[in-house]
Amino acid sequence: MAERSASGRAATGSSVTVASMRILSVNVGRVVEAEWAGRLGRTAIDKTPVPGRVRVGTNGLAGDERADLEHHGSSDHALYAYAREDYDWWQAELGRELRDAVFGENLTTADLDVNGAKIGERWRIGTVVAEVTGPRVPCGVFRNWMGERAWVRRFTQAGRVGAYLRVVEQGEVGAGDTVEIVSRPEGSVTVTESFRAYHGDRALLRRILAHPGHSAEWDRVAERVLGREAP
Repeated sequence: MAERSASGRAATGSSVTVASMRILSVNVGRVVEAEWAGRLGRTAIDKTPVPGRVRVGTNGLAGDERADLEHHGSSDHALYAYAREDYDWWQAELGRELRDAVFGENLTTADLDVNGAKIGERWRIGTVVAEVTGPRVPCGVFRNWMGERAWVRRFTQAGRVGAYLRVVEQGEVGAGDTVEIVSRPEGSVTVTESFRAYHGDRALLRRILAHPGHSAEWDRVAERVLGREAP
Protein backbone atom coordinates (compact mmCIF):
# COMPACT_ATOMS: atom_id res chain seq x y z
CA MET A 1 0.00 0.00 0.00
CA ALA A 2 1.21 3.52 -0.73
CA GLU A 3 2.37 5.72 2.12
CA ARG A 4 -0.19 8.17 3.47
CA SER A 5 0.12 11.70 4.75
CA ALA A 6 -1.09 12.72 8.21
CA SER A 7 -4.50 13.46 6.68
CA GLY A 8 -4.83 9.84 5.55
CA ARG A 9 -4.49 10.74 1.86
CA ALA A 10 -2.31 8.72 -0.46
CA ALA A 11 1.12 10.28 -0.92
CA THR A 12 2.13 8.02 -3.82
CA GLY A 13 0.68 5.17 -5.81
CA SER A 14 -2.95 4.26 -6.37
CA SER A 15 -5.83 2.00 -5.23
CA VAL A 16 -5.67 3.23 -1.65
CA THR A 17 -8.48 2.47 0.77
CA VAL A 18 -8.56 3.97 4.25
CA ALA A 19 -11.34 2.38 6.27
CA SER A 20 -12.42 5.67 7.86
CA MET A 21 -12.87 7.47 4.50
CA ARG A 22 -16.59 7.10 3.93
CA ILE A 23 -19.89 8.60 2.86
CA LEU A 24 -21.98 9.94 5.74
CA SER A 25 -25.06 10.73 3.67
CA VAL A 26 -26.34 10.62 0.09
CA ASN A 27 -28.45 13.68 -0.64
CA VAL A 28 -30.99 14.63 -3.30
CA GLY A 29 -33.22 17.63 -3.94
CA ARG A 30 -36.11 18.66 -6.15
CA VAL A 31 -36.47 21.91 -8.07
CA VAL A 32 -38.75 24.38 -6.30
CA GLU A 33 -39.87 27.90 -7.11
CA ALA A 34 -38.10 30.55 -5.00
CA GLU A 35 -38.18 34.32 -5.39
CA TRP A 36 -34.73 34.62 -3.83
CA ALA A 37 -33.17 32.24 -6.39
CA GLY A 38 -31.96 34.90 -8.82
CA ARG A 39 -33.09 35.32 -12.40
CA LEU A 40 -34.25 31.70 -12.72
CA GLY A 41 -36.57 31.95 -9.76
CA ARG A 42 -36.09 28.28 -8.95
CA THR A 43 -33.49 26.10 -7.24
CA ALA A 44 -32.72 22.57 -6.05
CA ILE A 45 -30.10 23.57 -3.47
CA ASP A 46 -32.22 22.27 -0.57
CA LYS A 47 -31.06 18.66 -0.57
CA THR A 48 -31.79 16.07 2.11
CA PRO A 49 -30.29 12.66 2.97
CA VAL A 50 -32.06 9.60 1.58
CA PRO A 51 -31.98 6.04 2.95
CA GLY A 52 -30.82 2.89 1.20
CA ARG A 53 -28.92 2.49 -2.05
CA VAL A 54 -29.20 5.20 -4.69
CA ARG A 55 -28.63 4.63 -8.39
CA VAL A 56 -25.93 6.83 -9.96
CA GLY A 57 -25.94 7.57 -13.70
CA THR A 58 -23.85 9.84 -15.87
CA ASN A 59 -25.98 12.82 -14.78
CA GLY A 60 -25.83 12.04 -11.08
CA LEU A 61 -28.09 10.57 -8.42
CA ALA A 62 -31.48 9.13 -9.25
CA GLY A 63 -34.15 11.47 -7.91
CA ASP A 64 -31.86 14.50 -7.80
CA GLU A 65 -32.64 17.58 -9.88
CA ARG A 66 -30.76 20.67 -11.04
CA ALA A 67 -32.48 23.97 -11.71
CA ASP A 68 -29.62 25.87 -13.37
CA LEU A 69 -28.73 23.66 -16.32
CA GLU A 70 -26.67 26.43 -17.91
CA HIS A 71 -24.08 26.35 -15.13
CA HIS A 72 -24.67 22.92 -13.57
CA GLY A 73 -26.16 20.82 -16.35
CA SER A 74 -22.87 19.28 -17.47
CA SER A 75 -22.00 15.68 -16.66
CA ASP A 76 -18.82 17.14 -15.13
CA HIS A 77 -21.10 18.39 -12.33
CA ALA A 78 -22.87 15.07 -11.89
CA LEU A 79 -21.97 14.89 -8.19
CA TYR A 80 -20.90 17.42 -5.59
CA ALA A 81 -19.01 16.26 -2.48
CA TYR A 82 -18.48 18.21 0.74
CA ALA A 83 -16.61 17.17 3.88
CA ARG A 84 -18.24 16.99 7.30
CA GLU A 85 -15.00 18.32 8.76
CA ASP A 86 -15.43 21.53 6.76
CA TYR A 87 -18.99 21.84 8.04
CA ASP A 88 -17.64 21.55 11.58
CA TRP A 89 -15.19 24.39 10.84
CA TRP A 90 -18.00 26.53 9.45
CA GLN A 91 -20.17 25.82 12.49
CA ALA A 92 -17.51 27.38 14.70
CA GLU A 93 -17.19 30.35 12.32
CA LEU A 94 -20.92 30.99 11.98
CA GLY A 95 -22.00 30.04 15.48
CA ARG A 96 -24.81 27.77 14.33
CA GLU A 97 -25.36 24.13 13.50
CA LEU A 98 -25.07 23.04 9.88
CA ARG A 99 -26.76 19.80 8.90
CA ASP A 100 -25.41 17.47 6.23
CA ALA A 101 -26.42 18.65 2.72
CA VAL A 102 -27.22 22.24 3.72
CA PHE A 103 -24.60 23.42 1.18
CA GLY A 104 -26.40 21.42 -1.51
CA GLU A 105 -23.93 18.56 -1.85
CA ASN A 106 -24.89 15.09 -3.06
CA LEU A 107 -22.26 13.31 -0.97
CA THR A 108 -21.34 14.31 2.56
CA THR A 109 -18.01 12.70 3.42
CA ALA A 110 -16.02 11.87 6.53
CA ASP A 111 -12.23 11.57 6.90
CA LEU A 112 -11.74 12.32 3.21
CA ASP A 113 -9.61 15.32 2.21
CA VAL A 114 -12.02 16.56 -0.46
CA ASN A 115 -10.24 19.88 -1.00
CA GLY A 116 -6.89 18.11 -1.19
CA ALA A 117 -8.12 15.79 -3.94
CA LYS A 118 -6.51 16.36 -7.33
CA ILE A 119 -8.25 17.23 -10.57
CA GLY A 120 -8.52 13.92 -12.42
CA GLU A 121 -8.37 11.86 -9.22
CA ARG A 122 -10.76 8.89 -9.20
CA TRP A 123 -12.73 7.51 -6.27
CA ARG A 124 -14.58 4.23 -5.95
CA ILE A 125 -17.71 4.71 -3.85
CA GLY A 126 -19.96 1.68 -3.57
CA THR A 127 -20.07 0.34 -7.13
CA VAL A 128 -19.47 3.79 -8.66
CA VAL A 129 -16.22 5.27 -9.94
CA ALA A 130 -16.21 9.08 -9.99
CA GLU A 131 -13.56 11.55 -11.13
CA VAL A 132 -12.83 14.93 -9.56
CA THR A 133 -13.38 17.72 -12.11
CA GLY A 134 -13.21 21.00 -10.21
CA PRO A 135 -14.21 23.19 -7.27
CA ARG A 136 -17.57 24.62 -6.31
CA VAL A 137 -17.74 28.34 -7.17
CA PRO A 138 -20.22 30.15 -4.88
CA CYS A 139 -23.08 32.04 -6.51
CA GLY A 140 -25.92 34.36 -5.59
CA VAL A 141 -28.36 31.51 -5.00
CA PHE A 142 -25.96 29.97 -2.48
CA ARG A 143 -25.55 33.37 -0.80
CA ASN A 144 -29.29 33.94 -0.51
CA TRP A 145 -29.89 30.38 0.68
CA MET A 146 -27.36 30.72 3.50
CA GLY A 147 -28.47 34.20 4.53
CA GLU A 148 -25.02 35.05 5.91
CA ARG A 149 -23.40 38.46 5.56
CA ALA A 150 -20.86 38.65 2.70
CA TRP A 151 -21.24 34.89 2.25
CA VAL A 152 -19.69 34.60 -1.23
CA ARG A 153 -16.58 36.50 -0.14
CA ARG A 154 -16.23 34.52 3.10
CA PHE A 155 -16.73 31.16 1.37
CA THR A 156 -14.19 32.13 -1.28
CA GLN A 157 -11.58 33.28 1.23
CA ALA A 158 -11.96 30.15 3.35
CA GLY A 159 -11.22 27.91 0.34
CA ARG A 160 -13.27 25.04 1.80
CA VAL A 161 -15.23 24.69 -1.42
CA GLY A 162 -15.83 20.97 -1.99
CA ALA A 163 -15.45 19.09 -5.26
CA TYR A 164 -17.50 18.37 -8.36
CA LEU A 165 -17.20 14.91 -9.92
CA ARG A 166 -18.09 13.18 -13.17
CA VAL A 167 -19.31 9.57 -13.17
CA VAL A 168 -16.87 7.23 -14.90
CA GLU A 169 -18.59 3.97 -13.95
CA GLN A 170 -22.28 3.94 -13.09
CA GLY A 171 -23.61 2.00 -10.13
CA GLU A 172 -25.07 2.56 -6.68
CA VAL A 173 -24.00 4.40 -3.53
CA GLY A 174 -25.29 4.57 0.01
CA ALA A 175 -24.49 6.07 3.39
CA GLY A 176 -21.66 4.16 5.03
CA ASP A 177 -19.86 3.29 1.79
CA THR A 178 -16.09 3.54 2.04
CA VAL A 179 -14.19 5.69 -0.43
CA GLU A 180 -11.21 4.21 -2.25
CA ILE A 181 -8.77 6.43 -4.10
CA VAL A 182 -8.41 4.47 -7.34
CA SER A 183 -5.90 6.76 -9.04
CA ARG A 184 -4.29 10.15 -8.58
CA PRO A 185 -2.69 11.84 -11.61
CA GLU A 186 0.87 13.07 -11.41
CA GLY A 187 1.35 16.78 -11.91
CA SER A 188 -2.29 17.74 -11.42
CA VAL A 189 -3.50 20.37 -8.95
CA THR A 190 -5.70 20.03 -5.88
CA VAL A 191 -9.29 21.23 -5.67
CA THR A 192 -8.13 24.16 -3.55
CA GLU A 193 -5.47 25.05 -6.11
CA SER A 194 -7.98 24.73 -8.95
CA PHE A 195 -10.17 27.27 -7.15
CA ARG A 196 -7.20 29.65 -7.22
CA ALA A 197 -6.75 28.86 -10.93
CA TYR A 198 -10.39 29.77 -11.55
CA HIS A 199 -9.73 33.12 -9.89
CA GLY A 200 -6.71 33.91 -12.04
CA ASP A 201 -3.65 31.88 -11.05
CA ARG A 202 -2.22 31.27 -14.52
CA ALA A 203 0.47 28.79 -13.54
CA LEU A 204 -2.02 26.52 -11.81
CA LEU A 205 -4.47 26.85 -14.69
CA ARG A 206 -1.82 25.73 -17.18
CA ARG A 207 -1.23 22.62 -15.08
CA ILE A 208 -4.95 21.80 -15.28
CA LEU A 209 -4.94 22.30 -19.04
CA ALA A 210 -1.99 19.91 -19.35
CA HIS A 211 -4.16 17.10 -17.96
CA PRO A 212 -5.68 15.42 -21.08
CA GLY A 213 -8.99 14.57 -19.40
CA HIS A 214 -9.71 18.01 -17.95
CA SER A 215 -13.28 19.29 -18.04
CA ALA A 216 -14.31 21.50 -20.97
CA GLU A 217 -15.18 24.13 -18.37
CA TRP A 218 -11.46 24.69 -17.86
CA ASP A 219 -11.06 25.62 -21.53
CA ARG A 220 -13.66 28.34 -21.00
CA VAL A 221 -11.86 29.48 -17.87
CA ALA A 222 -8.63 29.60 -19.87
CA GLU A 223 -10.22 31.93 -22.42
CA ARG A 224 -11.08 34.31 -19.59
CA VAL A 225 -7.86 34.03 -17.60
CA LEU A 226 -5.23 33.46 -20.28
CA GLY A 227 -6.87 35.23 -23.20
CA ARG A 228 -4.77 34.81 -26.33
CA GLU A 229 -2.44 32.47 -24.46
CA ALA A 230 -5.19 29.86 -24.20
CA PRO A 231 -4.60 26.78 -26.39
